[in-house]
Amino acid sequence: MTRAVAAPAASRWRARPAQLLRLLPGLWLFGSGEALLISADLGNTPWTVLAQGVSLHTPLSIGAATFMIGLLVLCGWLPLRERPGLGTVSNVVVISLAIDVMLPLLAVPSSGGARAAALLFGVLLIGAGSGLYLSAELGPGPRDGWMTGLHRRFGWPLSAVRFGIEAGVLVVGWALGGTVGIGTGVFVLLIGPAVGTGVMLLRRRAVPVAADRPL
Repeated sequence: MTRAVAAPAASRWRARPAQLLRLLPGLWLFGSGEALLISADLGNTPWTVLAQGVSLHTPLSIGAATFMIGLLVLCGWLPLRERPGLGTVSNVVVISLAIDVMLPLLAVPSSGGARAAALLFGVLLIGAGSGLYLSAELGPGPRDGWMTGLHRRFGWPLSAVRFGIEAGVLVVGWALGGTVGIGTGVFVLLIGPAVGTGVMLLRRRAVPVAADRPL
């Protein structure tokens, strides 16, 4: 009788073209959505509040501060033994680059209605970008990996870990001068449904991942 052998896990580093066509545009949309929220000036996402606060006290741009913070978070993976992938590294690089490239190109909204529209469209872009990026299945972003690693290591509920991280980041960023406002609250309320919808719609057309390549 022949013993069945399980197929090895798909590589998170060797991406096929179809995966890259989800990963890179998804991350660029994510960064563009972040830039829209910044330009709306109604309050940023918690991590961008931190990056903006850091940029106010250093020579770094908001995008460069986002990059450096992403690297620091990745260092926090080491004791948690999380497995990064191409998507993890691309997350740090592409989102940071997209913020710095798109922000100067966006006109600052002149009216309250335009600012609200920019805010909502930014959340929509982040949701769509997340759906594309996550459906590529090339590794979690630095912040998501940190969250799941802490959950697995200490057994804390995912919701509590996520809330604790986001709240801590938001408080530090606000203390450094990052923009916190109604837009921050709108993001917190809407980003879950936006990402959930994006993932649900895009994973129906998810890229089939070959299982014959080692990690």
